[in-house]
Amino acid sequence: MALTYIRSLRNVNFRKEAIQIGGCRTFAVGGKKKGGKGGAAGDAPKASSISKEVKASTVVGANILKDGADPKVLPDSEYPDWLWHLLDKRPALSELRRKDIESLPYDDLKRFVKLDTRARIKENNSVRAKN
Repeated sequence: MALTYIRSLRNVNFRKEAIQIGGCRTFAVGGKKKGGKGGAAGDAPKASSISKEVKASTVVGANILKDGADPKVLPDSEYPDWLWHLLDKRPALSELRRKDIESLPYDDLKRFVKLDTRARIKENNSVRAKN
């Protein structure tokens, strides 16, 4: 019964004014938004009020303490040597397998054991999943 009612509504021609009166929701146009949530055009990022000198001499936003201050940027010679090697590329498992295990440095040997163990666990898990 509902289906025949819907089909009959398809054939009815409604006037535009009747549809607007019948509960069509409209929104106001124009005017300024005075606060609230949402992304308005006035919410664009504002220029930082911190001077360029302060930005160059301190690490802005690195302070995690309530009463603390942002740490100062030190010259490169003041930082430990290991810091500059954190982003160096480390050898992959395939490269480590090609090398002689006995001649590897301690860090590479430790990495080889970790990666090899991880690869064996994955292989064992895939074999068990197939059975």
